[in-house]
Amino acid sequence: MTSTDLPSAAEPTALTATMREAGVLDSGAVSEVAVVSDRPMLVSRILRLGLTYAGNAPDAPKTLILKTPLPAFAKTLWRGGRHEVTFYRELARLMPPSLVPACFGGAWNEEALTWHLLLEDLTDTHQMATQWPLPPSVPRAEAIVRALARLHAAWWDDPRLGVSVGSFATPEQMTEHGEVFAGHYQRFADHMGDRLSAERRAIYDRFIAAMPRLLERYHARRHLSIAHGDAHVWNFLVPKDAGSDDVRVFDFDNWRINIPAQDLAYMIALHLYPERRAALERPLLDCYHEALVAHGVTGYDRPALDRDYRHAVLWHITKPVWHWVIEIPPVIWWNHLERIFLAVDDLGCRDLLD
Repeated sequence: MTSTDLPSAAEPTALTATMREAGVLDSGAVSEVAVVSDRPMLVSRILRLGLTYAGNAPDAPKTLILKTPLPAFAKTLWRGGRHEVTFYRELARLMPPSLVPACFGGAWNEEALTWHLLLEDLTDTHQMATQWPLPPSVPRAEAIVRALARLHAAWWDDPRLGVSVGSFATPEQMTEHGEVFAGHYQRFADHMGDRLSAERRAIYDRFIAAMPRLLERYHARRHLSIAHGDAHVWNFLVPKDAGSDDVRVFDFDNWRINIPAQDLAYMIALHLYPERRAALERPLLDCYHEALVAHGVTGYDRPALDRDYRHAVLWHITKPVWHWVIEIPPVIWWNHLERIFLAVDDLGCRDLLD
């Protein structure tokens, strides 16, 4: 990619203005921008930019990460991009230090249905815990779970939730959401044909009927926090220094106020096959709860986490349907479908439908 191919947000003049607004550039200016790497992800594009400055710029970053949508998903997932920009512009600065990448700027354009983020580049100090789709080692999985607990604990029953931070979905909104899901599920089931068994169809039917009762836990508005919403292990960066526990969390286009165990069930039950899940599930839940307590969460005992986790596993039978709706490749949602139903059976989640 040449400099003439750069998105407008990565042009020297635009970056100079962004760095000034972020408070990291005083008298100097960005004079040149080079693309160090350009990686298409599942629904977004990640560019690592190298910056050259004219004048004095001691506090300005030498590299940045520019995140933009992939054209194929720019329209269908535009709201998610806007949601992530909102997170980094409004919530990230309120997070505990060294938990999420620093954000230097971000914006969305409603008319063009596009958005971008300029984030701290952690390439030299951090890495993915493992190559997708391999699960991480036990020590790295535990470090990731502790970071997730730290994120949740920071916002656990915070009085700002639903006031100045995020919003609570009303029963009426959840009813409407359930009706939308039921329609999507019917189309999904029609598409699947005999690949979706009568037994699993029956579970979906019972789940849809039980939604109002299953939502009572959420509507109680107790023991809630900011949930990541897409908390698979590849949305965490682990330190290259093996002696460090400095895990960072990123990719917040699905954040919301929710039951925190939803993130755990997404990470564990939706992504691990039975043998690995059997080995890690209980230890990771123990590790998570210990970290919650260490970071000040009270009144939420270990059995309460188990109850929330089982309910969250059941809720995640919806994920393959939603992923199909937004045209995520089948190689992802088909494996999710198999793994989550195996977890539902292993944890006796069908009992929650009675």
